[in-house]
Amino acid sequence: MKGAIRALMVLVAVVGCRYQPSEEPAGQAGNGLKVFISVDMEGIAGVITGNEVSSSAPEYQYFRELTTQEANAAVEGALAAGATEIVVRDGHGAKNNIIPHLLHTEAKLLRGVTDRPENMMLGIDESFDAVIFIGYHAKAGTEEGILAHTSSGNVIDLSVNGVSFPEAGYNAVIAGLFDVPVVLVAGDNWICDQATDLFGNVVTVETKVGMDVAALGLHPKAAQDLIRSETEAALSDLGRFEPYRMEPPYTMVLKVWRERGQFPGAERTGEGEFTFTSDDFLEVMDAFNALK
Repeated sequence: MKGAIRALMVLVAVVGCRYQPSEEPAGQAGNGLKVFISVDMEGIAGVITGNEVSSSAPEYQYFRELTTQEANAAVEGALAAGATEIVVRDGHGAKNNIIPHLLHTEAKLLRGVTDRPENMMLGIDESFDAVIFIGYHAKAGTEEGILAHTSSGNVIDLSVNGVSFPEAGYNAVIAGLFDVPVVLVAGDNWICDQATDLFGNVVTVETKVGMDVAALGLHPKAAQDLIRSETEAALSDLGRFEPYRMEPPYTMVLKVWRERGQFPGAERTGEGEFTFTSDDFLEVMDAFNALK
């Protein structure tokens, strides 16, 4: 009899502790909450110059610590919301910015450059329940965006099916291919605005207000606290978020300052302009990477 009561008490404790969003999201079938965190650097609190995100500059070591701390804040928020598996994708430059031993022990770190089209989203699949973007920045041509660009300084604009994308845009489409929503974007005010315009219902954390080459920013600790609390809140109510999707065929129009590459099937439609269409969005990303 005592054994039966003990078993019943264990069952009640497990059920009582289980993460329960307002609606059960796609991909979460009682297996716990699985979160994908893609981390860039330009949108990290305090960053304003290229040297601060370049591995060849002395300032970089300090700002990679701040990058790791902002990633940790998102990890901690995810754990507070009930996450049982968290993957952090190092997404900036050579993808070796996050300091492994300083990353939260409950997170797995995916680092290193890849030729695969997922790039900053390498590792995403249908098993994840949510995506978070940390340290993201505004698209190329954003006048007062801090270090605004789209993948490379050679890109003037990238649009797909008539929608001009920041990196957060095409990375969200990649997540949407696997039915996974972007629930939070952290970076300067300009990427927060662009993400809201694209995704509609998304939580944003404004780490700084971009003023061209200057920024009015939060203290790094204050930014981390906001990321932590907003991540927990977003992941605790997953039912209100939808994956960001576009319907195929996907037509990319890429404008660059200098023509530097070729891709089979891509048509030169103007000086420094290429157009490419495919039913496979990852093939579009292959074309983008070859031509940018």
